[in-house]
Amino acid sequence: MSTDYFSTHGIKFIDYKDIEILKRFLNPHGRILARKRTGLSSGHQIDLEQAVKRARFMGLLPFVSR
Repeated sequence: MSTDYFSTHGIKFIDYKDIEILKRFLNPHGRILARKRTGLSSGHQIDLEQAVKRARFMGLLPFVSR
Protein backbone atom coordinates (compact mmCIF):
# COMPACT_ATOMS: atom_id res chain seq x y z
CA MET A 1 0.00 0.00 0.00
CA SER A 2 1.46 3.33 -1.04
CA THR A 3 1.20 6.47 1.04
CA ASP A 4 -0.26 9.80 0.04
CA TYR A 5 2.52 12.01 -1.40
CA PHE A 6 1.03 15.27 -0.15
CA SER A 7 0.41 13.97 3.39
CA THR A 8 3.93 12.56 3.78
CA HIS A 9 5.56 15.80 2.55
CA GLY A 10 3.29 18.06 4.61
CA ILE A 11 1.79 19.85 1.61
CA LYS A 12 -1.56 21.32 2.65
CA PHE A 13 -2.36 23.25 -0.56
CA ILE A 14 -1.75 21.91 -4.06
CA ASP A 15 -0.63 24.94 -6.07
CA TYR A 16 -1.25 25.06 -9.81
CA LYS A 17 1.97 27.09 -10.25
CA ASP A 18 4.15 24.26 -8.85
CA ILE A 19 4.66 22.49 -12.17
CA GLU A 20 7.39 20.09 -11.01
CA ILE A 21 5.08 18.43 -8.46
CA LEU A 22 2.15 18.32 -10.89
CA LYS A 23 4.29 16.63 -13.56
CA ARG A 24 4.91 13.70 -11.18
CA PHE A 25 1.24 12.77 -11.52
CA LEU A 26 1.03 12.96 -15.32
CA ASN A 27 1.86 10.18 -17.76
CA PRO A 28 4.17 10.83 -20.76
CA HIS A 29 1.15 11.83 -22.86
CA GLY A 30 0.13 14.52 -20.37
CA ARG A 31 -2.85 12.70 -18.88
CA ILE A 32 -3.58 12.67 -15.14
CA LEU A 33 -2.78 9.30 -13.54
CA ALA A 34 -5.53 7.41 -11.72
CA ARG A 35 -5.78 7.22 -7.93
CA LYS A 36 -4.80 3.57 -8.10
CA ARG A 37 -1.46 4.56 -9.66
CA THR A 38 -0.81 7.73 -7.63
CA GLY A 39 -1.86 6.42 -4.22
CA LEU A 40 -3.53 9.73 -3.33
CA SER A 41 -6.56 10.14 -1.13
CA SER A 42 -9.78 11.09 -2.89
CA GLY A 43 -9.61 14.67 -1.63
CA HIS A 44 -6.04 15.15 -2.76
CA GLN A 45 -6.80 13.55 -6.13
CA ILE A 46 -9.63 16.05 -6.69
CA ASP A 47 -7.37 18.95 -5.65
CA LEU A 48 -4.66 17.63 -7.99
CA GLU A 49 -7.10 17.44 -10.91
CA GLN A 50 -8.22 21.02 -10.32
CA ALA A 51 -4.61 22.24 -10.08
CA VAL A 52 -3.62 20.46 -13.32
CA LYS A 53 -6.67 21.85 -15.13
CA ARG A 54 -5.88 25.38 -13.92
CA ALA A 55 -2.23 25.02 -14.96
CA ARG A 56 -3.32 23.84 -18.41
CA PHE A 57 -5.72 26.75 -18.79
CA MET A 58 -3.03 29.23 -17.75
CA GLY A 59 -0.60 27.71 -20.25
CA LEU A 60 1.82 26.27 -17.69
CA LEU A 61 1.17 22.65 -18.68
CA PRO A 62 0.31 21.30 -22.10
CA PHE A 63 -3.07 19.68 -22.74
CA VAL A 64 -1.39 16.97 -24.83
CA SER A 65 2.31 16.14 -25.10
CA ARG A 66 4.04 13.77 -27.48
